[in-house]
Formats: sequence, structure tokens, C-alpha cells
Amino acid sequence: MDVENENSKQETAKEKDLIETLKEVLPKNVGLVKAEYEGPDIAVYVSNIEAVYDDESLVKNLSSMIKRKLIIRSDPSKLLDPEKAKEKISELIPKEAEVGNIKFVPDFGEVYIEALKPGLVIGKGGSTLKSIINETKWVPKVLRIPTMNSDVINGVRQLLFKESEFRKKFLTSVGKKISTPIMKTEWLKATALGGFREVGRSSLLLETNHSKILIDCGLAPEPGVRGADANSNGENKAYPYLDSANITINDLDAIIITHAHMDHIGFLPYLFKYGYDGPVYCTPPTRELMALLLYDYVKLVHRSGGTPLYDEKDIKKMLTHTITREYGEVTNVTDEIKLTYHNAGHILGSAVVHLHIGEGMYNIVHTGDMKFGYTRLLDPADVKYPRIDALFIESTYGAASDVMPNRQDSEIMLMDNIKRTIDNGGKVLIPLFSVGRSQEIMLVLEAYLSNNPKYKIEAPIYLDGMILEASAIHTAYPEYLKASLQHRILSNRSPFESEIFEVAKGEKDEVLEKGPSIILASGGMLNGGTSLDYLVEMAEDPKNMLIFVGYNSVGSLGRRIQNG
Repeated sequence: MDVENENSKQETAKEKDLIETLKEVLPKNVGLVKAEYEGPDIAVYVSNIEAVYDDESLVKNLSSMIKRKLIIRSDPSKLLDPEKAKEKISELIPKEAEVGNIKFVPDFGEVYIEALKPGLVIGKGGSTLKSIINETKWVPKVLRIPTMNSDVINGVRQLLFKESEFRKKFLTSVGKKISTPIMKTEWLKATALGGFREVGRSSLLLETNHSKILIDCGLAPEPGVRGADANSNGENKAYPYLDSANITINDLDAIIITHAHMDHIGFLPYLFKYGYDGPVYCTPPTRELMALLLYDYVKLVHRSGGTPLYDEKDIKKMLTHTITREYGEVTNVTDEIKLTYHNAGHILGSAVVHLHIGEGMYNIVHTGDMKFGYTRLLDPADVKYPRIDALFIESTYGAASDVMPNRQDSEIMLMDNIKRTIDNGGKVLIPLFSVGRSQEIMLVLEAYLSNNPKYKIEAPIYLDGMILEASAIHTAYPEYLKASLQHRILSNRSPFESEIFEVAKGEKDEVLEKGPSIILASGGMLNGGTSLDYLVEMAEDPKNMLIFVGYNSVGSLGRRIQNG
């Protein structure tokens, strides 16, 4: 039997069945033109798109019936000329929305509208969006402009726009693969490839008799900056044990990412370098944060004189293969495995992975890194799930002896040490991971210095490294943050843009030659980044203070300093 021809026949038959189903349930006046699988979704093209949006519950009800997300688009022949459509869109959207770019994507029948105030683009009850659809036939996708300039967000959006033709073909291919009927799920196997009984290089392989899914693909946070020679001593301690899984890269059906820290994503572009061409699933902010950290990794390795595991073209390939999903959105990653993301409370966009396998045969929850306690940045991790048969949970601080100090006491201790050092004429260096801990410390400093007279400090707070860019990405996704912080960002009172913070411009000497200051620098474990540069210059002055506010892995310079 010709397997390829047989699969093609199955795909054609399934698409015909899909169209027949849609014909039965769609109102006749909609004018169904065609329907096709597009990644985990179904794209439906109609000649009368206004009729679809006359019934606000129609798309939702249809998606529930078919058990796939439906994307309704106009038949390409109905689309208004882009120049005329742009004029019409500009007329319909109030100036107060502060619209930036308006870009048309013919491959998807969509128009991307970037705005500082997306709510005004959407309109009450989606009224403005409906008007845009009715007047132009283009489907608007509203993107928030961050309140702080972000080169990463601009770059990612430009890349996806430029590669829209490829994206369309890629998503169609993925959609057909997901929708290929399979036999009953008979067994499930989980293989730890990294991150179990250790910190770093997190990776878990899940297999059934039909599917192979990888959750995370990270690097170990060991000394130095990981380059291509990290395993040259013959020991495989830097990367996941992918070669032990007895599979090839292209055996993987999908890769699911929990969050954008290098110990969970650092090895991912390497798979694309060597041939992986399948989908990567993550939340929208995770995609941008991955770009930030992975591009920086390549620069750091080059700067240290090494050879990176991959280069920028591999990262770009990864980004064009990425499919984003919001919390709570059920997604078929294969015909037998459904993914749902839930808030993990760890960093912006971090997610707990819930997998529904084999029509309810088995349900797995994989937490990734999670935080259930109080933070100023994020809500606690979700802990309620309809069913869990197996739980893979982070246990970094899971021992009985790992009792965390009281949060308020920790904040006061931090502020007391900072104030004492500044009052004595010294400088404070706080090494930080650019994503997550940096923003949390910024919120703590802003809260105490702005609202507590006891901690009135006449000293600048410098932001160096990637901290500013990472903070800018946070302002593009306020809906992922704690409600009080979200409100401040949306009302133009973002603490990340507080006047107490200054960007460290120029050489390090320019910052260090000035008086007492607080320096927040990237490189939380002092293995690289700007924090190490500052430490070299500041270490000999007894008036200065080094404060760690996060985890230091065994063997890192930070851990060696902690151990004396």
C-alpha cells in the first residue's frame, strides 16, 4: 500500500466531511466558500462575513460543536483594496487609541492593527471591530504597543509579518497532520531527559503508540556561557539526553514550552538547526521573551570568544514555527492529545501544562516552574483541575527543610541593607535574571522608595543589561500581570517607567565613577552578563555590597561567593 497516497486520501475525505458539517450548521446566507485546517484551528472562508458576526454566539457555538477553534475569514475576492481599507480603518478608530502600524496580511485575510490603547480599537462589545469587518471584509487582529519601546517585540512582529506566506503553508501542513485519524491510544510513556533530580536542562518526552511530544528543551545553568564545546569533556551534563530517547528529531509531533527561562528553552533552536520543522507551542509573552533570551545567548557566547550552539537564523526559524495559545484555550497538538495552558505564577506568560490524552484515557499536569506564594508581579499558580492522573511538579524548594522566610521580612531586610550601604557612601550591586526577578525587585524598590519615608534614598537606581527590554515586554501584556499592576500600566502609571530608575548608558566606568547608587544588572548567577563586569570593578571596595535575590546553581560564581 502507498502510505503517502492513503494519508492524502484520508486528509481529503476529512476535509470534505468538515465542509459538509459546516454546511449543515452555518446559516445559508453566510456563503461558505471553503474550509481548511490551519495548525490546531480551522479556517473558514465565507462570501458574506457580516452574516457571521450578526449572531455573536455563532462562532463560539460552532467551535464547541466541532471541538476546534474556528477562524472566520472573507473570501479573498471580497477583500477591500488595502489602501482604501487603511483609510476606512483610520476613520473608524478614534484618535485616542493611538494607533501605530496597520499592516495587511493577504495570506490570512487579516489586518494587524497596533495600538497603545487596544480597547478603543475593539470598541464597546467589539463594535469597532465589527465595523471594520463590515466595511473592509478584512479581519482585524489588534496588537498592543508596549508603553516602553521594545526592539524585540517590533522584531518578532516584523518577522512574522514578513514570513506570513511560509506561516500559512506551515500551519496548513500542521493542521492536516493533527487532523489525520489515528487508532485508539493504547499506552503512554514518560521519559525524563533533563531537569529531574537536578536544576536545569528541563525536558520531558511523552509518547503514546501514535504521538511523541516534548515538554521544554533547556540548558543546564552551570558555570560560564554554554557554547558548542560545553560537552567536550565527554560528559553530557549541559543538554537534555535526547539521544537516549531512541527517536530522531523529526519523530517529534510537537514541542510544548512552559516558560522562557534558558533552563527550559536554551536548547530549543538547536533542534531547528538540525532539522526539526514541527510546531512549538507557548503563550504569546513567552514567544517574545524566548526571542530576547535566545538572541542574547548568541551574543554572549560570541563576546566570550566561543561558538554558540546555534545562530540567529535558527532562532528565527523557531519563531516562525511557533504557535501561541492563551491560558484556558484547549488545543489539539495531535489527534489524540489536547493541551491547555494555566497560569504558573512564575514569570510573565509562564504556564502549567495540562494534557488530555486519548479521549480521557489519561490526564497529565506538568507544572514547569511555578509559584503559589505572594508576589507583586503575578497571581499565584492555578491549582484546580477537573482531573489529574499524573502530576509532574517542580520541587526546587520542595524539601521539608526548605522553609522560605516571610516575604515582608525579606523585603525589609533588602531595603535595610540597601539604605545602610548608600548611607555609608557605598554602591549596591544586585545581579538578576533579566526576566521575572528583575521586574519583581523593581516593584519592591518602587513601592518602598515611593511610599515609605523611612527608605528615602538620594541615589540613582541603574538598570543595565536586558532588564529594560524585558520590562518593556511586560508592558505589552498587562493582562498577564496582577490586576493592580495591570491597572497602573493601563492608566499610564507603570512602575517600570518610574523616575527612580535610570538606564545605564555608556561604559560601566561612567556609572561607577559617580556617587552611591543601586545597580540592577543581568546575570543572576554572575556567570556572565553585565553583573559580572560590575562585580570585577566593585569587589575591592569594602563600602560596596553585593546582594543575591535568587537561586545560584552549584558551581556558579554566585554559589561559590555564597559559600565563602
